[in-house]
Amino acid sequence: MKKLLQAAGLSLSLWLAGCATAPSPSSPTSSLPPPPPESAATASPAPGLPAMVPSGPLSPITPADAPSRNVASMQPPADLWERIRGGYAMPDLQSDLVRRQEQWYATRPDYMQRMTDRSRKYLFHIVEELERRRMPSELALLPFIESAFNPQAVSSARAAGMWQFMPGTGRDYDLKQNFFRDDRRNVLASTRAALDYLQRLHGMFGDWHLALAAYNWGEGSVGRAIAANKRRGLGTGYLDLNMPDETRNYVPKLQAVKNIIGNPEQFRADLPVIENHPYFDVVTVDRDIDTALAAKLADVALDDFKALNPQLNRPVILAAGTPQILLPWDNAKVFQRNLAEYSQGRFATWTAWTVPGTMSVAEVARRVGMNEAELRSVNTIPPRMLIKAGSVLVVPRPSNRQEDVASHLADNGQLALAPEQTLRRTTVKAGRKDTVATIARRYRVTPAQLADWNDVGTSAAFKAGQQVIVYVPVRAKAAPRATAKGRVAPAARAKPVVKSRRR
Repeated sequence: MKKLLQAAGLSLSLWLAGCATAPSPSSPTSSLPPPPPESAATASPAPGLPAMVPSGPLSPITPADAPSRNVASMQPPADLWERIRGGYAMPDLQSDLVRRQEQWYATRPDYMQRMTDRSRKYLFHIVEELERRRMPSELALLPFIESAFNPQAVSSARAAGMWQFMPGTGRDYDLKQNFFRDDRRNVLASTRAALDYLQRLHGMFGDWHLALAAYNWGEGSVGRAIAANKRRGLGTGYLDLNMPDETRNYVPKLQAVKNIIGNPEQFRADLPVIENHPYFDVVTVDRDIDTALAAKLADVALDDFKALNPQLNRPVILAAGTPQILLPWDNAKVFQRNLAEYSQGRFATWTAWTVPGTMSVAEVARRVGMNEAELRSVNTIPPRMLIKAGSVLVVPRPSNRQEDVASHLADNGQLALAPEQTLRRTTVKAGRKDTVATIARRYRVTPAQLADWNDVGTSAAFKAGQQVIVYVPVRAKAAPRATAKGRVAPAARAKPVVKSRRR
């Protein structure tokens, strides 16, 4: 048995030595043809060796023929412009309209400079999102066309934000629009919604130029234009369709900016260096905090803070509705450190208050202890308007209030206004058992208004026959009465009128 094992070990050693020294298939000294495939399959294993160990000669390995490819450079793009150029994937639009738009932009270097300077805050995030979705990188230039990269831009048609969402389309893509914030201006939310929308449109039309036309003109309009051309036997490409001038020039504008970014030397464009690095970081907010204090804790100018958080409508960030803010990359850690160490007072000096009944601005200001002008400014209330019952306002936060604004208010609060009525002062006699409440109900005013007009409390009672001041709406002026002889009777002299807004 011992001899048998020694013999097996010797056979295995010789076989392994043969493997190590066998000439390679590419060696010029190898002239032996490969054995037929069945030779290895039919060979018998050496006595005493496990069947898994091959005993016949090994077939030489022939390298597969593969086309030679250049190895891609691992060097990262020098700046964000280079990264954008490297991701261009849309077909170029060839048209005289593009040449005209190139000329327009190239002859306005100051305008281009302002746009590109603004874009440095947002471009990296947009490019990252496009690459993650495998979308063409030239779509990152679309806010140049939509808003000149101004996240506060509002069009005459009420489209808002960097991506210019209409109110209805914004709601379709989950962009909240309430008293405290407008997510059409939110950098993260609006970018997500815009790319979702563009992907959907590209899926509908199968063409990026048509998808962009639909983004500007509406998917229904583009669909109808395509159907009309099909009925006439005409082409259905972007340049074939009959469309408004704004949409006709929309893609040429994007193509022109794409060309300028792609070859700035040709157009003598001086592009600012934008590093291929995030401009901002996302910071979680877990408590209500004044916007001015948040900017201070981050060591950021208030205007710069608002440029990164343009969705905020009020001077307070409500954690229940806006749990994240954007801060410049290096300032994010500064904010978190200063927030943890802050001990100089309250984080929020503002809170939300629901108006119990329709009131004038003056009444609300007295109720919450504010100056009327400040109340109008903070809550954006125009002149000659009443605040309707159920509206939500930002008011000073009482010093003894600990809780933050609830999520149902932070997410759904709205300000509803009504035209301020012109009222006429009159007096009425109180009847037996009349109170502020009964007379207010009779004349459809609030008890608070009636009490204010008569300098009494809202629970006061009047004596029978007591004169009570009431302000009632002035009726529409009646048409003059004609006399029997056809002459127009003079109108009765009007009594003095006052506005319902009384100090």
